[in-house]
Amino acid sequence: MSTSSWLASGAPSPDRISDDAPEKRHLRVGFIALSDAAPLVVAKRLELGHEHGLTLELSRESSWAAIRDKLLTGELDAAHSLYGLVYGVQLGIGGPREDMAVLMVLNRNGQAVTVTPALADAMADTGDLRAALASLGRKPVFAQTFPTGTHAMFLNYWFAAQGIDPLTDVNSIVIPPAHMVAAMEEGGLDGFCCGEPWHAVAQARGLGRTVAVSSDIWPDHPEKVLACRRDFVARYPRTALALVRTLLSACRWLDMPGHRAEAAGWLAEPAWVGAPRDLIAARLLGDFGRLSGRHALLPVSFFDEGVVNYPHPTDGMWFVSQYRRWGMVDDEALAHAAQTAAAVSQTALFEAAARAEGVPVVSSAASETLCDARVWDAASAKDLRAYVEGFPIRAR
Repeated sequence: MSTSSWLASGAPSPDRISDDAPEKRHLRVGFIALSDAAPLVVAKRLELGHEHGLTLELSRESSWAAIRDKLLTGELDAAHSLYGLVYGVQLGIGGPREDMAVLMVLNRNGQAVTVTPALADAMADTGDLRAALASLGRKPVFAQTFPTGTHAMFLNYWFAAQGIDPLTDVNSIVIPPAHMVAAMEEGGLDGFCCGEPWHAVAQARGLGRTVAVSSDIWPDHPEKVLACRRDFVARYPRTALALVRTLLSACRWLDMPGHRAEAAGWLAEPAWVGAPRDLIAARLLGDFGRLSGRHALLPVSFFDEGVVNYPHPTDGMWFVSQYRRWGMVDDEALAHAAQTAAAVSQTALFEAAARAEGVPVVSSAASETLCDARVWDAASAKDLRAYVEGFPIRAR
């Protein structure tokens, strides 16, 4: 269905505003130049907020640190955010502590690991990541995008699953997503983990080769969220509800036939991502070339009848477990992970928004087997200490 026919068939109209008008109507929402910012770009291009009395102003930020800082100062009302950024701020890891809120999940899957062509060849020749890294003759250097973010945790998990201690065997550095390709071109970087389309760009330019996608590390993992400070929800509850309804509409639109290809054209514009449309579209549609993995390689998922979007507290608890695994928080933070996640995840708000939009509420998180054959499910979350202590590679 084309955009014009979708709009004509019942999509939001600017002159239809809910009786429960939002307390704040103009919102500044931050994003990073990534393909999974698509729900925000769609919401703005189609002005989906107008139906709910909102006008969105999107602000492209240079790094996840900038997203964090501007959320904390109030320069941004909300943001496209790494799941782990929210929990890092909530727990005060490496910076200011603030009560944060996850309003909804914007996408699952869609990230990857890319390495230099020489290292990719060594991996293919040896069939073993540890042996391939040893062939470098020095400690490898890998980049991720934020110390507590999903990319850092997935990269650590991927290394550890293959017998590599990310704390001692690898040098980890932080680089904003849009700068990864330039860093590969400059040299001195052996690989990186971030979102698309930067893996596709690096591969197209012959600077790197994608060797793993994040759905092979954790199928249908949580990734970007719609985040804000918790006091924003308290001060502007109707605004927060309207914003979730708007982004749910955008996520649903992205799942409709042909719409991802259309959105790729928008994302390619310099104001949003500024990468070639064909490279954005390929990975949005799940084209990973000849790459294979332990599981079926899943493309980024934005809606799936609402399954994607529920802010499960157990998702947040997984990140807390990994922070404890790598020595970033203490046992007390682990012991209080359930309470922390329950406060961060705005489940009641999300459910109200979903019901208003006719979106099924799927409140039970699925059980998934990660790349080390460990299962993450509600049972794991009930005993986080045992879960963390069960990993042979962890901070001591």
